[in-house]
Amino acid sequence: MYDEVKALRTVNFIKCLRHTKGQWRGVPFDLLPWQDKIIRDVFGNVKENGYRQYNTAYIEIPKKNGKSELAAAVALYMTCGDNEWGAEVYGCASDRQQASIVFDVAVDMIDQCPALKKRIKPIMSVKRLVYKPTNSFYQVLSAEAYTKHGLNVHAVVFDELHAQPNRDLFDVMTKGSGDARLQPLFFLITTAGTDRNSICFEQHQKALDIIEGRKIDPIFYPVIYGIGDSDDWSDEKNWYKANPSLDHTIDIEKVRNAYNSAKENPAEENIFRQLRLNQWVKQSTRWMQMDKWDECDFSIDMDLLKGRECYGGLDLSSTTDITAFVLVFPPRTTDEKYMVLPFFWIPDDNLKLRVRRDHVPYDVWEKQDYIKTTEGNVVHYGFIETFIEQLGKKYNIKEIAFDRWGAVQMVQNLDGMGFTVIPFGQGYKDMSPSSKELMKLTLEKKIAHGGNPVLRWMMDNIYVKTDPAGNIKPDKEKSTEKIDGVVALVMALDRAVRNENKSSVYDDRGILVL
Repeated sequence: MYDEVKALRTVNFIKCLRHTKGQWRGVPFDLLPWQDKIIRDVFGNVKENGYRQYNTAYIEIPKKNGKSELAAAVALYMTCGDNEWGAEVYGCASDRQQASIVFDVAVDMIDQCPALKKRIKPIMSVKRLVYKPTNSFYQVLSAEAYTKHGLNVHAVVFDELHAQPNRDLFDVMTKGSGDARLQPLFFLITTAGTDRNSICFEQHQKALDIIEGRKIDPIFYPVIYGIGDSDDWSDEKNWYKANPSLDHTIDIEKVRNAYNSAKENPAEENIFRQLRLNQWVKQSTRWMQMDKWDECDFSIDMDLLKGRECYGGLDLSSTTDITAFVLVFPPRTTDEKYMVLPFFWIPDDNLKLRVRRDHVPYDVWEKQDYIKTTEGNVVHYGFIETFIEQLGKKYNIKEIAFDRWGAVQMVQNLDGMGFTVIPFGQGYKDMSPSSKELMKLTLEKKIAHGGNPVLRWMMDNIYVKTDPAGNIKPDKEKSTEKIDGVVALVMALDRAVRNENKSSVYDDRGILVL
């Protein structure tokens, strides 16, 4: 239900403020059309009881579109204009300096507004603005999330959510902190980032799912300005699509200059795509085209795989690291795809440390059963051997390819269980054919991986080395993140393809005599 009066109240409050930067300083804050829509939607849509419908607004937009000014205006409205006694409004970012950017804009807006200036007491030493009529305040917080429990949040303005080093501060500030308030608001505003395992990308994906109709969440308001992965980044029409303030707060000539610089220097291309066009990009170019990989997210019916022939790949890595075992089920007909079942293990004692150190959600994957843990601070190979033995009772595992490094004892044990184990070299000769085959099957959509997030993360980490003859292999040194699952997949796929191609055409039709 839309309440025009409440929407207009917020719009009019913001119009009393003035801009703070450069040539715009002192100019009344007349909302641009994209800003006006956000404010009216967030503050005008209400539930039957009259309170706001949305408690979370996710705004993703490129730099220089007036993001900080809008965030400061929202923070001031939630502090001074929302009729909430004792409102606690917090400005959060990756660090105190980043959070202070929006706060400093708010301070400058107050200095230019006599009505607010006489009612707000600034305490600059702790970055706090106190609104005396309702004993409310707006406070900057640093990123040490463990000190933030117990806050009675009315609003949180998260600036540059993509830069959060982990999800701790976000969870503390948004999970239950506003339960005592009737209409709390979590205003998340950011540019795109590079880490697809971050809390920001999680919110980005949720916003995208709602925009595109895959999910419904009546309390989450999504806005994403940017270009798609398949859009032409050199087309100026797409620049306008991504930047709603272009020709207002952004000079088109400056964007052109940035583009020309990025075009001449490939190292700047991703920066231009991320900051100017709001694309989620990796910091460097990976091997796999991830949009093509994602298109192979075909569902896998585990029950239908029971008893089927398959081939395994085993990458043990080290006892303190991730161990990967991947099964590949070759197609039985021309209509079927190569089915991929990956399994991963990590030491339980290392889990939380690795989450903090690597900024990778191993703990989330563990709860979702995409990663399994073994007791202690090293991977117990005996546990994995037993697990593989149980898989062998469910599936017809014809062969298991393994990296020779550190696998002697486990290979002997698996051999004793009746498995056929095949050593697999990690050089160009062994790795190149199946690596190229993996890419070919992906581009042709002839592989199904079920969207496993751990395998996807590893696939997105892959760099490859190329020799003068054009052979390729995964580069474990350059791939700074983990790629064990992909190595195991390449080995398993090699055995599946080789055995699939063993039969001769002469077996079916005999020898032709001319």
